[in-house]
Amino acid sequence: MSANIQEFEKTTLRERVLRALRAAVVAGELEPGTVYSAPELAKRFGVSATPVREAMLDLVREGLVETVPNKGYRVTEMAESELDQITELRLLIEPSLVARAHIPDGDLSELRAMAQAIVDGAAAGDLIAYTEADRAFHLRLLEYAGNARATSLISDLRAHTRLYGLAALSERGELEESAREHHAILDAISGGNPGLVEKLMRTHIGHVRESWASAEPTQRKRKS
Repeated sequence: MSANIQEFEKTTLRERVLRALRAAVVAGELEPGTVYSAPELAKRFGVSATPVREAMLDLVREGLVETVPNKGYRVTEMAESELDQITELRLLIEPSLVARAHIPDGDLSELRAMAQAIVDGAAAGDLIAYTEADRAFHLRLLEYAGNARATSLISDLRAHTRLYGLAALSERGELEESAREHHAILDAISGGNPGLVEKLMRTHIGHVRESWASAEPTQRKRKS
């Protein structure tokens, strides 16, 4: 195996682990305030400890986790006010951009498949798959608006969101219903109704804050 191929496979694995770990933090599967060791996470995700350590260092730089000497990594906590600010920024940027984005009809089938991946993740109760599919779908929609800075900003905001309520919604069987909102957004896009697209996007992002990010994890309850 050539050095280039080995490097490509290493990079690909690192990226896969990074996306999975970031999604686990966002979905609340890696709980705020809890310390996780690299070997523990490696076993959980079925990989070696090396790509986990590399990925966690990336998350440290992003501010999602912090290093705990000789123990591992602690997931940083996020205040309610920070979640409110993230939602406010998303509402200011995403709905209008997606509403005026030009999406070729030929690309809708791929977007449909991406939306269905979100539904499938919800139906399976796989919060990591759900979160990663949701991220990919929304960033893809924004790319059609042609504003790379806005897309990068929203990507960063989404990475710092905490969707504490996902597990509760999944347990109640409500997450799959919420996931279908992505298909409704695509219906409005394919129907050429930008006003409805913007309205649905606002409702959808509002649900993120009101329902998906509203449940408090155990450790936050203990602090109150």
